[in-house]
Amino acid sequence: MSDTMEITRLGLRGDGVTADGVVVPGALPGETVRAVPEEGTRPPRARLDAVLTPSADRIGPFCPYFGTCGGCAIQHLAPEPYAAWKRDLVVGALARAGIEAPVAPLLDAHGSGRRRITLHVRAGEGGPQAGFMAARSHALVAIDHCPITEAALHRAPEVARAVSRPLGGGGGKPLDVQVTATAGGLDVDIRGHGPASERARQTLVLLAGELDLARLSLHGEVLIVRRLPEIPVGRSRLVPPAGGFLQATAEGEATLARLVVEGVGKAKRVADLFSGAGAFSLALAEAHTVHAVEGEEGALKALDRAFRETAGLRTITTERRDLFRRPLLAPELDRHDAIVFDPPRAGAEAQSARIAESKVPVVVGVSCDAGSFARDAALLVRGGYRLEAVTPVDQFRHSPHVEIVGVFKRPGKKR
Repeated sequence: MSDTMEITRLGLRGDGVTADGVVVPGALPGETVRAVPEEGTRPPRARLDAVLTPSADRIGPFCPYFGTCGGCAIQHLAPEPYAAWKRDLVVGALARAGIEAPVAPLLDAHGSGRRRITLHVRAGEGGPQAGFMAARSHALVAIDHCPITEAALHRAPEVARAVSRPLGGGGGKPLDVQVTATAGGLDVDIRGHGPASERARQTLVLLAGELDLARLSLHGEVLIVRRLPEIPVGRSRLVPPAGGFLQATAEGEATLARLVVEGVGKAKRVADLFSGAGAFSLALAEAHTVHAVEGEEGALKALDRAFRETAGLRTITTERRDLFRRPLLAPELDRHDAIVFDPPRAGAEAQSARIAESKVPVVVGVSCDAGSFARDAALLVRGGYRLEAVTPVDQFRHSPHVEIVGVFKRPGKKR
C-alpha cells in the first residue's frame, strides 16, 4: 500500500525527507509524492512510486542508469539548489560541532569528469558483467559507460570485462577493477582474485597490449608497463603507485592544491601530512620547503621521483610514518611554519589533537567528509585555533560527498 507524503527537506544522502523523518530516495523538498513504506527500516524509508506535485527545481537526469545504479544520488536537482544543498552539508556539520566559521559558496571542480572509477565484475548471462552496485544492495547494475567520467574512461567497462576473463570473469571470485585515465593511457589494477596462475598472468600481459593499456597490475603488483601512467601536477609528472590514491578529478586536484597554497600564505617550512603521492607537496614546493609524511612507501617513492625529475622546485623531504598510530608530536610540528593535513575519510583525530597542542601559526585542513572535518576542526578550535575560512569543493558531482578546505590560524602567532 502506498501513502501520500509531503517532502520537507533533503537529507545528508540527497534523499527527500518528510517532516516526521521518512526517507524517500528520489524525492525533492516541496514535492507531494506517493511512496510505499519499507518494513523494518531505520530510519523509516519509503520507495518513491509517483511524484504528484513536482518541485520547480526538479530536472531530468542525464544518465540512463540513474535511479538504479547506486553511484549518483542526485542528478534530478537544478544546479543552484544543488550547490546550496552541498554547501549546507558543510554548514550543518560545523554547526553540530559548535563551530562558527565563514563558509564560501561551493566551487565546482568537476572539470572534464571523474578520471578514476572502480568497477565491480560479476559473472552473468553471456559472460562477465561490469558496473556499479545498486543503491543499498549487492546487486550489480551492468553499464555500457559512466557519463560522469572523462571520455577516456568510457571504455572502462569493456576493459574490465576483458581483463576479468583470464581470472574467471567474476564467476569464482567477484572482482574489482580500478581504471584511471592518465596522460599515458589507461592504468588498470585488478583486485579480489588473489594469486593468479602463470598462464593467467601471461594472458593478462598480452591483453594489456590488445587493449592498449598504459599499465596493468594485479593487487598493486605491476604485470606490465607499456607507457608510464603519468599524471600532470603543475610542472611535474607524477607516476602514482599501482592502485594508489588520486583525487577524483584533475580539476578537483588543481583547485584543492591552489586553495592549500593560498592557505599557507608566506610560510617558509610546510609539513604535508597524509601526503599521499604528493600532489599538494609538489604544488607547495614551487615556493615553500616541504616535509611530506605518509604511511604508504609506494606513494612516497612516487613523490620523490617526481620531485627529483622537476627542475626548479624547493626541497621536498619525505618520511614514512603511520600518522594514525604515531602522529607527529608538538615539538616535531613546531619546526614548521604551516601544517597541511589531508587524511582519508575517517579523518585525523589523533593527529589533530597533537596539532592543537602545537604552536604552528597556520594549519590547512583538507577533507572529503564533512563530519570528520568538523570533528577535527573542533579539536583545533578547542586548542586555540580560529577557523578563518572554509571552502567546499565539488569534485564528486551528483553525490553527497564534498571536499572541504579549511584554514586555521593561531591568534598572535607569526613567523
